[in-house]
Amino acid sequence: MHAIQQQYWAVRDYLSPVLKESKFKEHGRITPEEFVAAGDFLSYKFPVWTWEKGDASKARDYLPAEKQYLVTRGVPCLRRATSLAYTDADEDAERLLSFGDSSATADEWVETHAGRGATVDSAANPGEIDDIPDLDGDGLASAMADVSMVSESGATVGETPDLDDIPDMEEEGLEDGEDEATAAPVVPKAGGAIDASQVGVANGNLLQVRTYDVMITYDKYYQTPRIWLLGYDENRTPLIPSQIFQDISADHALKTVTIEAFPHSSTLQAASVHPCKHASVMKKVIERMNAGVVEEQLAARKNSGKHQDKDGKKKWGFGRKGGKEEGAKGAVEEEEVEGMRVDFYLVVFLKFIASIVPTIEVDSTTAF
Repeated sequence: MHAIQQQYWAVRDYLSPVLKESKFKEHGRITPEEFVAAGDFLSYKFPVWTWEKGDASKARDYLPAEKQYLVTRGVPCLRRATSLAYTDADEDAERLLSFGDSSATADEWVETHAGRGATVDSAANPGEIDDIPDLDGDGLASAMADVSMVSESGATVGETPDLDDIPDMEEEGLEDGEDEATAAPVVPKAGGAIDASQVGVANGNLLQVRTYDVMITYDKYYQTPRIWLLGYDENRTPLIPSQIFQDISADHALKTVTIEAFPHSSTLQAASVHPCKHASVMKKVIERMNAGVVEEQLAARKNSGKHQDKDGKKKWGFGRKGGKEEGAKGAVEEEEVEGMRVDFYLVVFLKFIASIVPTIEVDSTTAF
């Protein structure tokens, strides 16, 4: 059934027309030319993203041959998405912690989410540390009573020994000795590669870090970008679908995120966020961001106009007609404010995708 559905999607994508008119502010959709422009801006500002041409037999003719899709490799994923899940019991579980003596004047602190267990793969879970006992004055004196400042040979500790008493390493044969604690060197094979059995698996208190290759393609039917995820464990072994879904929000796993064939490869299967809601979400986000950008541009234009009025030239007005023309001209100038450019589309898109995969650091534009 899934194979038939993929064939239907391929035919639908082939028959759908290519968007020619820019509608990214009105509908959240972009043209292939705008996708390339946004990709150029993203790869220029953040070089971790690069253009790829993919399989030549799968190339889209409405995109440049060398700019079929964007990719970034080795994106870290430090923990699973389930570690971020909150429940009603977690919100209500609280307890009082008291530090110091047990008197009524001791400070008390409220610990929230006391019912949540620590995650195994969390870097903030070093394990339990035993209490270190305090030494009072009497205990310290008794512990130091048996300490002697004279060695067995009768010399005082801290006294500089005679250089003639120091044995020579060559005479004692210390250079030829082998240290039993020294690890045996790993001898690579003839091809220069190390056997996979010699690579230790991270366990215990070591943080197991997964990495992802993230790709961005253009979907011609939905006329929006589309994200693809290819995961690896700490030994660069590809993740199976059930492991990938551990790193995706529970609201989207197996619903809007599914395993599908990558459109620019004949053999690759990757997890993909379905773009059916991308246009509507991007439209709302762009409207909010565009309002702020327009306000900043209008404020900057007013400030520049004030500086131009201080050039010392006298302006003459001729009647009410001229005032109306000047007012109409000012209104036209306000309407011509550019607002948010389409170059920023993929920057905003990555911030939206970060909410779907909260533990995969796909958004490399956080400081922008």
